Amino acid sequence: QVQLVESGGGLVQAGGSLRLSCAASGSIFSINTMGWYRQAPGKQRELVATITSGHSTNYAASVKGRFTISRDNAKNTVYLQMNSLKPEDTAVYYCSANIRPTGWGLTRDYWGQGTQVTVSS
Repeated sequence: QVQLVESGGGLVQAGGSLRLSCAASGSIFSINTMGWYRQAPGKQRELVATITSGHSTNYAASVKGRFTISRDNAKNTVYLQMNSLKPEDTAVYYCSANIRPTGWGLTRDYWGQGTQVTVSS
């Protein structure tokens, strides 16, 4: 069984910073791409940033230059440092990881439960 557990969300004023963490645990053989997505009320879930096992990164245009994604492969953890936050960054943030489990399980995407980020103006 594989689990992703997020932490670090909260309430912050515009211009402030938050750091999200997401740790993968369980029967993991290897982890490929990890990423962060977000979903604001009434909107579809959207990509925020991804990072490969080799640390190549990709960002949504709306967060480029403000957010930084990183990972610690030894800890099976991905981070999202969010700076210069804006009210429009308010959303539930989800982490995702493409994981090959041990044993006979298929490689697939796993998702965390989500963490709320609220940016006040």
